[in-house]
Amino acid sequence: MGTPEFAVGTLQSLVEGGYQVVAVVTQPDKPVGRHGSVLQPSEVKKYALAHDIPVLQPEKMKDPEFVEQLRSYQADLQVVVAFRMLPEVVWAMPRLGTFNVHAALLPQYRGAAPINWAVINGETVTGVTTFFLDHEIDTGRIIMQEPFDIPDDADVEYVYDGLMHLGAQLALRTIDKIIEGDGQVEAIAQDQLMSQDVVLHKAPKIFKETCRIDWSWPAKKVYDFVRGLSPYPGAWTTLQTSADAQPVVVKIYHTTKSQERLEGSEPGTIVRKGSVMLVSTGEGALQIDTLQMAGKKRMQVKDFLNGFQKIEECVMC
Repeated sequence: MGTPEFAVGTLQSLVEGGYQVVAVVTQPDKPVGRHGSVLQPSEVKKYALAHDIPVLQPEKMKDPEFVEQLRSYQADLQVVVAFRMLPEVVWAMPRLGTFNVHAALLPQYRGAAPINWAVINGETVTGVTTFFLDHEIDTGRIIMQEPFDIPDDADVEYVYDGLMHLGAQLALRTIDKIIEGDGQVEAIAQDQLMSQDVVLHKAPKIFKETCRIDWSWPAKKVYDFVRGLSPYPGAWTTLQTSADAQPVVVKIYHTTKSQERLEGSEPGTIVRKGSVMLVSTGEGALQIDTLQMAGKKRMQVKDFLNGFQKIEECVMC
């Protein structure tokens, strides 16, 4: 059960590993295009159809017709990767249970966007957890965990790819462990991993407004925020070119930490030094490397500066 490319890594490992995948459950095809007239299948569906695996796409997971159809496959075990919350009638169905592959070291980063938030928060280590599903989202008993280092210059794409492959490997190890024990597997309740002095970070779904840069933050926080949203969905800000002009939306994809202080500059102030563009933050300055103006292609900052000879009269806000 899964929808995005991240889930394909595990599905592919199951197929290539010789496991009998009797069916795939994924989201209904998504309308795309200007008028929504084209239906786009999920990445999981594309892979399943290419390998002649039956695909189920329920609108509602409690739909009796879907539940009976799912039951007809008599699956021994269900594997969930980047999918929606399941009702008990679904996750309790297989004799060996249902487990989830989550891209974080639970109980940290429960939620829909654990990879993004781990990078945004400047974590140096994240990982993958497999756990049995329960009534509350991402709270079930932990079966296995594997850590993954986050380099200081890594963006979400790097961590996403790394965790996708690590998650696929951990899923196979988890399946083998469950099969070997015929469902009787030692699993740890998440509250045993919590203590009063540990702050639990959440990983809620990311919306457009979530991605707006606040230049009053310290430079390090803005730096982590940008790489935590790059390349998708992209951190954004607005460029005020003059007092009477409408602000222009600008996405920022890559920055470099700078030793410049820009003393006395208000957050969002732009300073040009040759082909380098610095922006003042609440603490320190940040060098902007790659950006994209609304309606334009992504570009290196030196190309951007060629079109803005008076960039120092502009401000990020």
